[in-house]
Amino acid sequence: MADAPLLERLRAHLAASRLFAEPALAVLAVSGGGDSLALLDLFAALAPELALSLLVAHADHGILPGSADVARRVSALARERYALESVTAALSLGPAASETRARLARYRFLRAVQAERRARYLVTAHHADDQVETVLLRVLRGSGPAGLKGIEAVGARGLVRPLLPFRHAELVAHAEGAGLEIFHDPSNADPRHTRAWIRSVLRPALEERFDGKAGAALLGVAAHAARDLDAWDAVLDRLPGLDLTASEGRFEVARSVLRGYDNVLAGRVLRAAARRAQLRLTPAEAARLARFASRAASGRRLLLADGVASEAAFDRLVVTRHASVPAARALGAAVGEVAFGRVVLAWRRENAPADVPRGGWTTWLETGSLGVRVSRPGDRVLPVGGVGRRRVTRLLMEARVPRSERAAYPVVTSGGEVVWLPGVCRAQTRIPRPGAEAVRIDARVG
Repeated sequence: MADAPLLERLRAHLAASRLFAEPALAVLAVSGGGDSLALLDLFAALAPELALSLLVAHADHGILPGSADVARRVSALARERYALESVTAALSLGPAASETRARLARYRFLRAVQAERRARYLVTAHHADDQVETVLLRVLRGSGPAGLKGIEAVGARGLVRPLLPFRHAELVAHAEGAGLEIFHDPSNADPRHTRAWIRSVLRPALEERFDGKAGAALLGVAAHAARDLDAWDAVLDRLPGLDLTASEGRFEVARSVLRGYDNVLAGRVLRAAARRAQLRLTPAEAARLARFASRAASGRRLLLADGVASEAAFDRLVVTRHASVPAARALGAAVGEVAFGRVVLAWRRENAPADVPRGGWTTWLETGSLGVRVSRPGDRVLPVGGVGRRRVTRLLMEARVPRSERAAYPVVTSGGEVVWLPGVCRAQTRIPRPGAEAVRIDARVG
């Protein structure tokens, strides 16, 4: 199989790994280098059978002279050879910009394109040699198993790296064989940059010293670390009483179970739970969080690095990535769907049933001016079957919504009046007559 054409080997890899399980739009990050041009050529061929629509995105960092010409070449190539739309941004970072600054700016642009176009996938051209360099860099920085696992094929929010099994040389050879004009970035060999120094100085020395086997050994380290992390992930589902729930950017566990572990074990469990939620906890942060979980009174919060926050919520420990408060939205169309924080609301026209329940995740409203927003001071509702108006903040607390999530919890309004807290409470007002045309709203946690 190693001698088969790269396209055939990539097709087999994608069939086995199911990295693109659903038809969708994929944003291809194309820099103009050999790796990303191979990505573009390969996916242009495979997109129909993968049921993918492709959009090319190129970040012109503005670090090197002539970068605008590279951007124009990438756009022209996408349009003229592959009949693909492209999006280019001039980031204007200047020649003094660091590797880190360039990477952060590039990903801000790519994520913005992904969000604006509602693309499910963001696809990059990371390959096996990138993996070797990453593992080596993390060894030198003293990383634990999570870091030594290296680059993952699937990242947060639809990030996919399908070329990790393949070497840089074979990707470049594919691009050259396809007649593509490759841009060679001189900074890739500039030893002033740490990764470039590893690539051009340290790694060749290691390969010479270890008879060309250093790269394979480092890939073995990544494989061992990955198996260790997979084992911890499996343990999470077998720990009695842990009661873990996790989604992207959020997890929660039973505090009582953590109290029964020593701090080292509790920290390892919390780090494994964080990985399942695509959050990152250092060993020191996990130990601090374990102490917090066992001692803190309900309602107390602990802020960690990288926008991660935790809360002791009654008998649960809730850990989330901090999110901005969503903006108010109108629910104006006859049919629609909108994500509001962690909750997705979908609505359509439907005749109202005989009874509208007080709780649950589905309700019916009279047609009219509907919207969703966060709660405001003084918001009150008269619950179905209730005898008095209740404060929204009190209802959320009684429903055991963690304090850290109440500020972003969706409140559905009709004519400006609060009528529904999804999963918590339906107001007595604005209930449609049985059989009358109404708006049905279904909510789910995204």
